[in-house]
Order: sequence, then structure tokens, then C-alpha cells
Amino acid sequence: MARVAAGGFIEWTEFPGNGQLYGTPTLDAPAGYDIILEIEVDGASQVRARYPTAVLVLVVAPSTEAQAQRLRARGDDEANVQRRLAVATQELERGREMADHIVVNDDVGRATEELAGIIDQHRVACLDKRREP
Repeated sequence: MARVAAGGFIEWTEFPGNGQLYGTPTLDAPAGYDIILEIEVDGASQVRARYPTAVLVLVVAPSTEAQAQRLRARGDDEANVQRRLAVATQELERGREMADHIVVNDDVGRATEELAGIIDQHRVACLDKRREP
């Protein structure tokens, strides 16, 4: 908690039910590079507050059933699956309100291409702003 208090994280949260803290340490990106964070909605809210121009992309499973199947396939026990689904239900609405873009992860290749397109779109917009007199 000392590092959190000292501002050592871009975002941080405690995942309900396990008491562990998760976060992204502060960092400086080299010029010309993007930073992509895979974080929960609470962390995205912190990023938006700290970096108002950050582009937030919400990546969602195609359905609750697909999300449950993915959790089980990675070895989560049923109690954890149910806990994660409950949290996801709560976060989905908040995430949809906050997100600049929403990508449905129904096919990894397609979702990756869509995300890359979003990044490219925002890079071009940033370059255009820099060129304005």
C-alpha cells in the first residue's frame, strides 16, 4: 500500500473475493509508442481520471455463456467462475458508459484487427492535431 500511496501505480484495484491487489506501475513510454493496458473497469476509471485523453476500449465476450466456458477452460473452479461472472455483470454497464470503443471478442483474429484499427485511427487523429497551426 505504500507504493499506492506514493503514486507508484497508474491504476490499481483489489479483486473482490481474494484480497490481492493488482495494478500497473507508473511508466514513461518512449516517444512514438503506445501503451496498452489490460485492466478492469475500476482501473480504467483511474486511468481516465489521470489521463483524460486516454482511449478506452472495452473488450467483451460474445455472451455470458462464452465467458463462463472460457473461465472453466482455463481451470477456474465453479465458485470463482460464478464470482467472476457476477463482477462482469456489474462492470459491463459501467464499462460501456466509459468506453470510447467496444470490441466483441468472438474471434481472436477479427477482434485483434478491430483493435489495431482503433489504435491506427487514434494515431492518425493525434498526428493531425499536431499538424494544425
